[in-house]
Amino acid sequence: MKTFEQLIRGNQSLMQKVIDFDKANDKLLVLDFTASNAELTDEILNDTDLFSTWVNQKLEAVGARYGIGGYNEHRTIYSRSEHFNAAEEPRRLHLGVDIWAPALTPIYNFYDAKVHSFANNNNFGDYGATIILTYEIDGYKFNALYGHLSLASLDGLKEGNLIPGGTCFATLGVKGENGFWPPHLHFQLIQNMEGLKGDYPGVCKFSERAKYLANCPNPNLILNCSLT
Repeated sequence: MKTFEQLIRGNQSLMQKVIDFDKANDKLLVLDFTASNAELTDEILNDTDLFSTWVNQKLEAVGARYGIGGYNEHRTIYSRSEHFNAAEEPRRLHLGVDIWAPALTPIYNFYDAKVHSFANNNNFGDYGATIILTYEIDGYKFNALYGHLSLASLDGLKEGNLIPGGTCFATLGVKGENGFWPPHLHFQLIQNMEGLKGDYPGVCKFSERAKYLANCPNPNLILNCSLT
């Protein structure tokens, strides 16, 4: 039986973009949100506008179109939200890839999919507008979560709707729609939704790292088709 990685790599020629990117001219900047990044003070993290300015300045300084990164990254930035701060152990390990880009940036479906579910997860620090799509490739089903979208992206959606590969089906949201973050896409692969709809943890406790990484493969398997 093929592994998930073998499945995706064997069908890469069929994968389409998640976000507009010109390999010949556009540049990516890997952003580090771990404790080693001393630039991100509490003052910056606690003010979404200051945080957005910090991200934009980093991108402009190197002429990058997007910031990217975060899979399996133990991040300090989640201390800004009580949503991640369970008393026994805070959630800090990131399970998706973030693509930092301006609000209203178009988001595309990389392969034919059906709408699994959607929701507005509007806690401070949460996903905000969220869409989860279900894919089937060579008989193997899995899901992708797209978080921090615009509220307009949810208009007209119905569970079970087909979204063909290559379709622009969403845009990035402003801070009031995306959980009060600088505009970005949270892109996460999920093999088993565990009965959840419209939501799935994008950040886990470090003690549960092995469990969640096994269920959430590296999204770069998909993004490599369009962003490198």
